[in-house]
Parts: sequence; structure tokens; C-alpha cells
Amino acid sequence: MALKGSQVAEHADAESCWGKAYDVTEFLPDHPGGQGVILKYAGRDATRAFDPVHPPDTLGKYLDASKHLGPVDMATVAAEAGEDDPDEAERRERLARRPLLSQCYNLFDFEAVARRVMKRAAWAYYSSAADDEMTMRENHGALHRVWFRPRVLVDVEKVDFSTTMLGAKCSAPFYVTATALGKLGHPEGEVVLTRAARSHDVIQMIPTLASCSFDDIVDARRGGQVQWLQLYVNKDRDVTRRIVRHAEARGCRGLFITVDAPQLGRREKDMRSKFTDGGSHVQAGQDTDTSQGAARAISSFIDPSLSWADVPWFRSITAMPIVLKGVQRVEDVLRAVDAGVQGVVLSNHGGRQLDFARSGIEVLAETMPVLRERGLDRGFDVFVDGGFRRASDILKALCLGATGVGIGRPFLYAMSAYGQDGVERAMQLLKDEMEMNMRLIGCASVGDLHPGLVDARGLFVHSNPTPVDALSSTVYDPLVVPPQRPKAAKL
Repeated sequence: MALKGSQVAEHADAESCWGKAYDVTEFLPDHPGGQGVILKYAGRDATRAFDPVHPPDTLGKYLDASKHLGPVDMATVAAEAGEDDPDEAERRERLARRPLLSQCYNLFDFEAVARRVMKRAAWAYYSSAADDEMTMRENHGALHRVWFRPRVLVDVEKVDFSTTMLGAKCSAPFYVTATALGKLGHPEGEVVLTRAARSHDVIQMIPTLASCSFDDIVDARRGGQVQWLQLYVNKDRDVTRRIVRHAEARGCRGLFITVDAPQLGRREKDMRSKFTDGGSHVQAGQDTDTSQGAARAISSFIDPSLSWADVPWFRSITAMPIVLKGVQRVEDVLRAVDAGVQGVVLSNHGGRQLDFARSGIEVLAETMPVLRERGLDRGFDVFVDGGFRRASDILKALCLGATGVGIGRPFLYAMSAYGQDGVERAMQLLKDEMEMNMRLIGCASVGDLHPGLVDARGLFVHSNPTPVDALSSTVYDPLVVPPQRPKAAKL
């Protein structure tokens, strides 16, 4: 029999806290976002707050079955009044007046529109990076220190930029890399990216911290569409084993283990956004840290003890190709080869972890000559991500030896601004740029790309001035200092 709303409302404190058909009392001290956020919604319908930051199967997977109390008769639950957000009306007005999709000519355009139309906390989470955000900006800036050396008088009437990544054929040498909390940008979340990737025959990497459930994302796949799994390793290895084996059983064709996040970096835009949240000042004696933002609130399960000693165990539990995501030095690339994995992603987590980590493109330029010298560049896939916004950026990486390039934030921004149509246009813009630029550097196929087509000597000179990128500077949302507190009202 369905529970009555009045019954649920009786359980709204730390002694007895029922969620929407769940008893989460024992979980309160362990909630990564602190007790306060649960107690704020205790005894009420928390769906609106829960859905954007949790996959729908979260409670089913991680809360003991004895705490599943059955359905609530929603007709007996008082309707939740929407939180008073003075910016919401203005945001909806900007959404209604956003530029036509046809007016977006490059990936920066989607970022600019997303910044105007997204909710403030969602924008803060997507756009934030570590500390002073130097690495995030360097990721893109470094690409401007690589210059082309084009060939001429080459027959480029027909251009083919299809390629193979981890043994899977795809239409373009870029893929949708894993990004968390898709529903912050669009109500349907990551399945929007799945559908767009299907339309363009682009590989999608499914994130551990998706808003949609893993199965919902896989169910949106059609035909021979290729998907990979990005994995944050859980402290509970039984949970990790279940996730990996389920992904393999559902047809995932690559396991990308994130190795650059034993602790999440300080992302101050995200933290500052959360600091102004309506519930952040209500401590009420609870042991709640509300200063760390959305990133920390969803990631406390990640195992900081993960080490090279764990790699053989991963090889023992799956037949999927294994790729280490977040490698940042050539010595660790060589160690990954020795460990028997099938590839690496040269990545600094989009600049969201260690500030002043080098760009992926710089590590790539350091790595590939060493692999070639030792005969290790064949049969070992080297991916790269971070800061790629143009097809010319992608071509620079391919010339230097990358197997493929991961694109993350730009597709989130396109989804947030225009939904699936936006993501599909972003992918098509990259393909159009790819065709044009391959013609202009004198290459008819990905196989024609080689290091001699670029001058990358400036990559390693960090003091070397780079050309000013007007688009990047325009869309960049600078860090801010705390505002003055308002004057206290006189009694």
C-alpha cells in the first residue's frame, strides 16, 4: 500500500529521516554533500533537487533494500513551492531571445550562449577549473604555439577523415569524452549526447558521474554505435567489479580508468556558487561542509589509494581494452605500456585538478618521439584532451601522433544552449572545419598526417607569447573575489 504524504512528513529530522519512499537516516553522516542538504528536503518531495545530480538508479544500487519503504501516494504530498530565484525570470528571457542555432559558427559561440542561458550554479560547475585556472587556459593557449607546415599541389578533391580508435571504426578522429552531471545543462542529460553521437558516428565515453543511469545511456544507443566507460574507482572493489562487468555485458568497448583524481581539485567558481546556496548558511550544529561545491558533493567514494599495483586486477576482471585516463608525463606512458594496458589519455582533467599541470598537447609532443624511438607507437593508442575547440587543434594533435581527441565542455555547452540540435551542429562544424583544413595542409586522409606538417618547438617555451585569441578571451568567465556583505538593516 502506498505511503501517505503525512506519514513521510513525520520523518523529517536526524533521528528519523525518510526520503521519497526511502529511509536514509543511517546514511546521513556519510552523505558526501553533508547532512544538511538531505535534512533540508526531509519529509518532502526532493525530486527536483535530487535528479540533476544523481542517476535515477542511485538509491536502488547503493541503499540497502531494507531502507526501500515503498511508493508514496503523491496525491497526498503537498506541492513544493519553487525556490525564489530572482535570476530565473531574466534567465528564461535570455533563453527565449538566444541567437538562432544557425548563427553559431564555432564551438566558442555555444559557450557564449550557454553562459547567458544556464542556471548560475550549473554554469559554475561546468566552467570551473582548479585554483587560478591557469591550466584550463593553457590547455587552449598551448595549441596556439603549434604552427602548420602545409604541403601544396596535393590532390585533395576527396577528403576522408574517418579513423579507427581502440579497434573501432568511426567517422571522425574526435570523441565525446566523459563529463559529469549532464542534467544540469539539459533535462534529458547524457542521452542527448548519445543520440547526437549516433547521428554523427562519433564514439561516446560514458561518465561514472552521469546524471542519467548507465543503462539509460546504453539503451539510447542504436545499431553498432560504440561506447566506452569512464571509471572513477570506488573504494569498495566489489562495487567497481560490478560496474565494470555490467558495462562489458552491455556492450561497452573500452574501459577508461581515471588516474588523475585521488582528490578533486579546488574549483572556486563551483565552490563560490554553492556558498551562496540558500541552504549553505544553515549549519544547525550539523557536521556539514558546504564550501566545496558540486564536484566534492558527488565524488567522496573515489579511492585515493589506487596505484599501479591495481592494474593487474583490472586486467583480470575484464576483456575490454583498458586505457589510463589522466597520464601527464612520458615516464608514466612507458609504465602504462609495461603494465599491459592498451592506451593512455594525455589529460589534466580539463584543468580541473592540478593547476600548472602541462597541457595534453605538450605532453603528447614529448611522448610520441620517445614511443617511436622504442618502437612502441604501433598498437598502443594515445588519446589527448583539454582545450580543443577547432578542427585545426585536432589536426595538430593527430600530426603529432595522437590516435584521437576528446571533446568535453563544448558539447555540454551546445547541449545546454540548444539541446540535441546544438550538439549535432557542433559536431558538424568540427567536421566541416576538418575537411577544409585537411585540404589546406595537403592531406586527403588521416593516414597522411605526420609530425613534419607542424612546428611544435614553441610548445615547451612557456614564457613564449602566443597570439591573442579574441573568442576565447570573450567567453572566458573570470574568477571573482567575494563581494561586500550588505549593510545590516536598522531596527
